[in-house]
Amino acid sequence: MKSKAPSILSGDLVLTGSIVSEGEVQLDGTVDGDIRAGSLIIGEEANVNGEVMAETVVIRGRVTGSVYARQVQLASTARIEGDIVHAALSVESGAFFDGHCRHASDPLSEKSGGGAPASAPKAANKSADIPPAPGKSSSSVTSLEPPLASKSSA
Repeated sequence: MKSKAPSILSGDLVLTGSIVSEGEVQLDGTVDGDIRAGSLIIGEEANVNGEVMAETVVIRGRVTGSVYARQVQLASTARIEGDIVHAALSVESGAFFDGHCRHASDPLSEKSGGGAPASAPKAANKSADIPPAPGKSSSSVTSLEPPLASKSSA
């Protein structure tokens, strides 16, 4: 069951930790941690120190960290210090961006790694960059091996 109302985090809120939501999140406060949401709006006075992942992101405030989203919109008041991986990007005049920008047809699958099994080729290629998921620390070594199906066909 998805909530139709957005989650609003007001300007006086300071959160240390990660935010995970399938719906819309409007942030006006400060978050020291990662944010994963369906849709994210970062207000003019908001600060994010961490990674941002969402289907759509509108940034009016400050982000220090990487942004992974299908649609990224940087308002004139945005200040980004980190990389942006996107399918669509729009930047208003006056926005500040210090980092690398890269187009990807599916930017969320490149970083998440959670949707694909560890033996999938895309996840195996990125396994050196992504820390193991909780409870799966021993599988990081085995994910470097090719899948069993490819061993038998070789």
